Amino acid sequence: MFTMTRRTVLGTAAAGAAFGLASKLEFVSPVFAETPDEPSVGFYRYRVGSVEVTAIYDGIWRKPHDPGFIKNASIEDTKEALAKAGLPTGFMPIPLTVVVLKMGDRLIMMDAGSGVGQWQANATHLPANMAAAGIDYRKINTVMLSHFHPDHVWGLMDKGTNAAVFPDAELIVNAAEYSWWTESGRVEKLAESRKAAGQRIANVFPKWQNWKLVEDGAEVAPGIRMISAPGHTPGHSVYLVDGGNEQLMVSADIMYVPALLAPHPEWQGAYDQDGPMAIETRRKLIDRVIADKIAICGSHFPFPGSGTFVKDGNVYGFTPKIQA
Repeated sequence: MFTMTRRTVLGTAAAGAAFGLASKLEFVSPVFAETPDEPSVGFYRYRVGSVEVTAIYDGIWRKPHDPGFIKNASIEDTKEALAKAGLPTGFMPIPLTVVVLKMGDRLIMMDAGSGVGQWQANATHLPANMAAAGIDYRKINTVMLSHFHPDHVWGLMDKGTNAAVFPDAELIVNAAEYSWWTESGRVEKLAESRKAAGQRIANVFPKWQNWKLVEDGAEVAPGIRMISAPGHTPGHSVYLVDGGNEQLMVSADIMYVPALLAPHPEWQGAYDQDGPMAIETRRKLIDRVIADKIAICGSHFPFPGSGTFVKDGNVYGFTPKIQA
């Protein structure tokens, strides 16, 4: 069985070969994280074809081990998977990386981050790291949302006031996701632990006029297509970016902790609203990435949030892109 290891390193030529790309990936700023929680530099820039990709570190949830986190695995099982991946086992490491795409003169942000401590107290780094990368958030033209979980959308709202952080940007989301969270009576149907988040969404998002609701398969910008990826949430989506001779799948949460779900794709996360559907979606999209030799990044992959998958029977191996 293939396993993930922090000591596996992909150089530029090796990475290109691993992705199956026509040319090597161009690493503009070769910075890798030694651990998933404290990268030495909080941004990492590379190219996928004509598209400049900047991965920006937001922070990490050092989640205490919880027997309910993976519905069909024990804490001992998850610790064993983390150890095999060379990751810490004292907590569940869930880092968060936000991606900004530069396509011509257009800046496109893929999800909005967790809102400077609104998700987790130590997930506060996005603004400073974005500035360090030379990206002015006020010049973001479009924000493409994968789904409405707090670690992906709280960055749309100012802490305390709920004022729009991107009032002039186009906000793109799967219509199914928006409709599910904002439908009348939704908050009352949510589990108690999700009611506060659901209420905030219901109170704030419908007031904004800059939403663009799209359907599965829609071309949401020149060279970017939204693909419905339900299971984690009803309208969870990924985005396929075409850089010409290379492609990138911005995969959000389909494989949110690769150390766990690559070798155990049948595991169901507590935050998957429809576990069996999430498994089906996970397999379908990762199989596509492998078969079509598509580069992939994920919100909760070890920083800088990208890597390569291979298939080994019914399971997967994942090699993160990290420093030796």
